[in-house]
Amino acid sequence: MSDKASLVQPPAPLPDVSLEREIASLFVQALNLEIAVEDIDPDAPLYGEGLGLDSIDILEVALIVSKKYGVQLRADSQENHKIFRSLRHLTEHIAAQRTK
Repeated sequence: MSDKASLVQPPAPLPDVSLEREIASLFVQALNLEIAVEDIDPDAPLYGEGLGLDSIDILEVALIVSKKYGVQLRADSQENHKIFRSLRHLTEHIAAQRTK
């Protein structure tokens, strides 16, 4: 095997687009957002710029996710910044927790 072959990274897992859309739909319904689900950029920030959610919105999202998917999101978790960075990050977290 050549040195180049050992440097190749495995491909990143493909995002679960159907789960992303489902969660985006939950955002729109629960938070009464005036945006179409398909217009939500899965890589855009959830806070401030991007979707523009605030801390109360995130708490509501965490409650909905907990009820619908059985995934506990704790307010004091050090991972929250990463989990709620974008719709895609939240979706990946939910998918990973559901497979455990």
